[in-house]
Amino acid sequence: MTFKLTIVGCGDAFGSGGRLQTGYHVDLGHHRFLIDCGATSLIGLDKLRLDPNAISTIFISHLHGDHYSGLVWWMMHAVYVAKRTVPLTVIGPPGVEARVLQTAELMFPGSTKIERRYPLIFKECRAGEPLTEGPVTVTAWEVSHPSGAPSHALRFEMGGKVLAFSGDTEWVEALIPVSAGADLFITECYAFDGPVRYHTSWQILQPNLPRITAKRILITHMNSSMLARLDEIGGPNILLAEDGLVVEI
Repeated sequence: MTFKLTIVGCGDAFGSGGRLQTGYHVDLGHHRFLIDCGATSLIGLDKLRLDPNAISTIFISHLHGDHYSGLVWWMMHAVYVAKRTVPLTVIGPPGVEARVLQTAELMFPGSTKIERRYPLIFKECRAGEPLTEGPVTVTAWEVSHPSGAPSHALRFEMGGKVLAFSGDTEWVEALIPVSAGADLFITECYAFDGPVRYHTSWQILQPNLPRITAKRILITHMNSSMLARLDEIGGPNILLAEDGLVVEI
């Protein structure tokens, strides 16, 4: 089995470099899902001509706005624009349903009371407890990135393939098992230099690369200082994220 990953957005919270916020579209052929749903996710999907109605599941790594707030627009878009009728399942850390609905009401009062023609299902993913949704089994590891709820790195297993995602975090040992043997490990690397509170830098990630056994590593979620020094980053199995990039796995 092979699958296709399309980067809908790989930017940081501030859109450094003009990049959209976090979103990764995974196409298994018979099943499509999204990893994280930043505020600009619908914009990115539209630019790439990817149909939101074809996405059955959205996995959320942690409850910061640049990773989940796109769901606010998604829910209304599904009713008023996409005319969605097929179910949508949102899987995230404990508290995901309450946070999403609270955010929607703050931004668009009354929006959560809109009658939906599609079932909207929320499920909680807890660290160390594998959860299967359709053909995908996801396992979460807790990482270091305070968000008012557990923040997770995620490991997806499907059809003999493994996709791992660090979420947002400073370097933690959990990144070793979550990425072990993965076909692709998507890891944030926010800055080039030195320790960055609750984020990873290239200076810290690089010496740990020999310990990461993933077949390929995709560097993402970069700030302006990191983007300015991309010519200093590399390796035989290193990919650099950019919006619209497609990776066959």
